[in-house]
Amino acid sequence: MTDQALPAVPSACRICGAATEEFLDLGRQPLSDAFPEEPPVAEFFYDLRVASCTACAMVQLVEEVPRERMFHEDYPYYSSGSAVMREHFARTAAEFLEGELDREDAFAVEIGCNDGVMLRQIGRAGVRHLGFEPSRKVADVARGHGVRVRGDFFEEKTAADVRRTEGPANVIYAANTLCHIPYMESVFRGVDALLAEDGVFVFEDPYFGDVVEKTSFDQIYDEHFYLFTARSVRAMAERFGFELVDVRRLPVHGGEIRYTLARAGSRRPAPAVDELLDQEETRRLTAPDVLRRFAGDVSAIRDDLLALLTRLRDEGRTVVAYGATAKSATVANYCGLGPDLVSFVCDTTPAKQGRLTPGTHIPVRAAEAFADPYPDYALLFAWNHADEIMAKETGFRESGGHWIRYVPGVRVD
Repeated sequence: MTDQALPAVPSACRICGAATEEFLDLGRQPLSDAFPEEPPVAEFFYDLRVASCTACAMVQLVEEVPRERMFHEDYPYYSSGSAVMREHFARTAAEFLEGELDREDAFAVEIGCNDGVMLRQIGRAGVRHLGFEPSRKVADVARGHGVRVRGDFFEEKTAADVRRTEGPANVIYAANTLCHIPYMESVFRGVDALLAEDGVFVFEDPYFGDVVEKTSFDQIYDEHFYLFTARSVRAMAERFGFELVDVRRLPVHGGEIRYTLARAGSRRPAPAVDELLDQEETRRLTAPDVLRRFAGDVSAIRDDLLALLTRLRDEGRTVVAYGATAKSATVANYCGLGPDLVSFVCDTTPAKQGRLTPGTHIPVRAAEAFADPYPDYALLFAWNHADEIMAKETGFRESGGHWIRYVPGVRVD
């Protein structure tokens, strides 16, 4: 028995209201970060279907999962868990401190601050700050590091309340958060209420251009309601009285863009904005034939990966997975990967260890289990951290082990 999702929303764009066209169906999926205990109880499933707006080109999910189901007190993702991401957020904080926050009585707000990995640096520099984080346990970790946290979702009402009590924010920042939020009008009304007249709204999220180029379909899951492009972000910003004034490519999380928005007419857009818009137009990034080809490539990865793992099982080879990531839920459930094909998943997050993967119920074990003993093959779910993992797991190759990757296609290294 499963708990059913809400009915699918009408096939209209959540940003501009125009018609959307579906181009990808990844089947019934569980919550990507809900790791059940053994034996599993009833799980929540929804239809993971993806559409593109015919007017503003915003790529979005067809069905919305209630936010309280995804971001709750037991939410198991901690931003500080990766050394690469810790370094990334340290650089981000330094850039803000040397730029937009280099002024008297500066104030920084972060939407979805998680365990406070970025705001810690801001706070240590003596700059006023506030993080919005509705997931209690990760918010408590942030508070333990001296970060000021409000345990609410960021929206018009809560942002206006902060403006009344704290004054205007010079920077409003969000990392891997804005794409999670379907109700964008309320968010932008909140930004409008809280942001200083000369302030900036900066957010970074997975870039749909990289998803298409790499066929990284596992970037599509319940928490990623939107997959942004420069074109769709520009249209979204203009709709709510803002302007896209800068873009920057980021190498983290498999390819992201950092977008900088300001009040319309308050800043001159950087040349990088038009450059990226021109690239997207040349690539015809959300053209129907491009999207159909992408969907076909996704199907081919599913077939190839399932065939490879089935063959290895039949040959008596041992296969485990590395990294119980949120994105791996999409891969495992879409491809039908259960414990008959993948013995277990190793992961460094204590909250996931001793549990089962969402939907497919593959056991999750501590990272130490990977070498006890080494398997014949390792399926790299955490492919976006490949360099960090390969540097750490040199003993696996030395033992004769092989990595299985599926981005941008299935291969064995």
